[in-house]
Amino acid sequence: MTQPDPLDPTSSAEPRPDLQNLWAFRGHVFDSSHLTNALIHLYRGEMSRANTWRNRLDATTNWAVVTVGAVLTFSFGDVENPHFVFLLELLLVLTFLYIEARRYQYYVLWAYRVHLIETDFFAAILTPSSAYASDWADHLAQSLRRPTFLITRWEAVGWRFRRNYIWLTGLLLISWAGKLSFHPTLSADWGTIVGRAAIGPLPGCWVVEGVAVVYGLLIILALLTTLPAAWRDAILAPWKRLHRRLRWKRGPFQTSPHPQERLATIITDYGQKIALRILTELGRGVTAMQGTGMYTSEAKDVLLCAVTDIQVPLLETIVQEADPHAFLIISATEDIRGWGFRPFEPPS
Repeated sequence: MTQPDPLDPTSSAEPRPDLQNLWAFRGHVFDSSHLTNALIHLYRGEMSRANTWRNRLDATTNWAVVTVGAVLTFSFGDVENPHFVFLLELLLVLTFLYIEARRYQYYVLWAYRVHLIETDFFAAILTPSSAYASDWADHLAQSLRRPTFLITRWEAVGWRFRRNYIWLTGLLLISWAGKLSFHPTLSADWGTIVGRAAIGPLPGCWVVEGVAVVYGLLIILALLTTLPAAWRDAILAPWKRLHRRLRWKRGPFQTSPHPQERLATIITDYGQKIALRILTELGRGVTAMQGTGMYTSEAKDVLLCAVTDIQVPLLETIVQEADPHAFLIISATEDIRGWGFRPFEPPS
């Protein structure tokens, strides 16, 4: 007996039961083997992207190291060489830090996708008895459909400063202080050292205070990255809102100003049936409450469920199939905490 061809949309044979409810694209039907093959190619592509941006991070750090070495050699090579060369180098290093922070945002995005595929697809194949997040594919699809940075630019600055640039900027600060203390002659008097920090018409005390402010801000950013994600988000929330208001250009890789999570409110007569399907098909928790329709005075089930954007169409299908007369409200949320919605911590 001739078997139907799953890739031939004109086949007149009856489709096999195991080919029902599969992906269809332009007349082609995709089974699990096609999905696995596609994920493998996606993994290779995302790994290549992550490696490319990782190399760019290393290149920026190398630029900073080379320039710092050159400035140290120049400044201490002659007593007459001015001290403010260290401050110019500090500005250059901070420029490299900002460039690297931007590159780090891209790297975190690609590494996030690689991490999802490795931990929830390949690891699940190797240890099928273990429990894994049921919504990992939703998060991966969300990242592919709406690629947004997972950390802000200033958070990226704090991460890169704490891991790499703290040593370079610390070396510059010590070298600058040494230049003021030992060149052209040794001095232990604080007033003399501060006076030597003057740059043209700028008094030395102003220069020292400006340097202290810059280093203080860098240290604060570095300390913020060591805090738990919930605390860090609470501290940075006002700054993030201000950044969204002032930003005039929105690109596909900007930090998304719109929420990626939704709160679904379902008013139905079949609360148990809908809740069971949400638990099994979406893998989301459901909270049930009792309500009363004020027009009919009938008892109603009110279900609350947090879902991602990518899960909203499936939720609508579940509600429509279970109760065509149900009332479904999808609300935008500012933030959701809990299992399945925990913020992503940037990789090292």
